[in-house]
Amino acid sequence: MKTNLDNLQILFEDNHIIVVNKRAGDLVQGDRTGDAPLAEIIKEFIKKRDQKPGNVYLGVVHRLDRPTSGAVIFAKTSKALSRLNQAFANKEPKKTYWAVVKNPPPKKADRLIHYLLRKPKQNKSFAHTKEVNGSKQAFLDYQLLKSLTNYYLLEINLATGRHHQIRSQLSKIGCPIKGDLKYDFDRSNKDGSIHLHARKIEFIHPVRKGELSIKAPVNKEDAIWKACCNL
Repeated sequence: MKTNLDNLQILFEDNHIIVVNKRAGDLVQGDRTGDAPLAEIIKEFIKKRDQKPGNVYLGVVHRLDRPTSGAVIFAKTSKALSRLNQAFANKEPKKTYWAVVKNPPPKKADRLIHYLLRKPKQNKSFAHTKEVNGSKQAFLDYQLLKSLTNYYLLEINLATGRHHQIRSQLSKIGCPIKGDLKYDFDRSNKDGSIHLHARKIEFIHPVRKGELSIKAPVNKEDAIWKACCNL
């Protein structure tokens, strides 16, 4: 699942921002594994493509979990980074995800409200139906988009952005995401991915101020995602 300069999928780019379609397995930002993060790969790509002699500026605006795929925004200027950071802090961008889950949800559409308690040592969040000490309230809205042969495709709109929120909340209602061993799916995907995809992100351009709606294609080499593609 290595990303290189040749298979980087750019969804949108101008002088201020670049939005890429992160592949499952890519790191957005460096961690203790020492693996090359997507941020550094994009900087190298821009440096090579634009033949820049000096360092390339690139700011990380937000993140996706390593086994998750989909749209990620990076800032190409400090002005764009500052404004996007503020927009995300204010929860202004709208993020839509697709998740392939094991079981049908209790309702075809619903709002899930839980209290998430993060356990850093386990790198896991636990969803509770009532407030517990140290927990944070989490909201998401889902709807059933499609029933596959053995799985179900859900579309999720996040109202809050908690650690592992979608993974934890869906598991809590008996709908673990395909491949997500950490959150109760019974087996992993061969490539270490989970079937959670940041499908669309909508936000105000940090400099030009126009509305942007950017959609990220799913990986059609994956049979399950391919079955979802006729939507």
